[in-house]
Amino acid sequence: MKGRAILWNADELVWIEAHCTLPRRDLHAAFVARFGRADVAQAAIHGLCKRRRWLTGRTGTFAKGAAPMNKGKRMQFNAASAATWFKKGQRPANKHDIGHETINRDGYVRICVAEPNPWTGAPTHMAFKHRWLWEALNGQVPKGHALKCLDGDRTNTDPANWGLIPVAMLPRLNGRFGRDYDAAPDELKPVIMATTRLEHQARKVRQAAKGMTSGSCSFFGPRLRHRL
Repeated sequence: MKGRAILWNADELVWIEAHCTLPRRDLHAAFVARFGRADVAQAAIHGLCKRRRWLTGRTGTFAKGAAPMNKGKRMQFNAASAATWFKKGQRPANKHDIGHETINRDGYVRICVAEPNPWTGAPTHMAFKHRWLWEALNGQVPKGHALKCLDGDRTNTDPANWGLIPVAMLPRLNGRFGRDYDAAPDELKPVIMATTRLEHQARKVRQAAKGMTSGSCSFFGPRLRHRL
């Protein structure tokens, strides 16, 4: 009964521990039949076994090499489930022909190309059109670099409209530094790009100099301390 402690005698506890590997439903039915304890619910036996660490030994997962219980069996017909099945010859909603184009929520054009999908192995996949066209002319985009839309119109996939820049330059071209390259007037875009490139190069020079300075200190420091 809920809210009242269940009293177990020694024989019952010994018997439950000896049969704890049974499924809890079978264990409860066998316990009630043996001891006549109709007042004991299945949840009570489950809780007792859990507290005493009398586990079934089952993990709930298939062991390696184990055959599923429904192997070789035909699925039972269900009208509600059948209504959602693909019909023979039906074309999936996300199936695209080669050359099909879409625009994603960031404004980039994607195109279905006749190249193996590197993730699924499918014969086609959706690629970013600007990058696909650019790489067809110039080769793969180097690691640590990205393609930047030069005129601010991401739907303009002409390879001449995309410039190769270090990824580290991207934050300096967006609104974070107040430049907002894409929204800037066309006459200012070359100036913003050139300024950002100069800043990027200057930062690389400063980092290289800082690395040389710290390396020199770590090399000469012990000698100087030894002389002192």
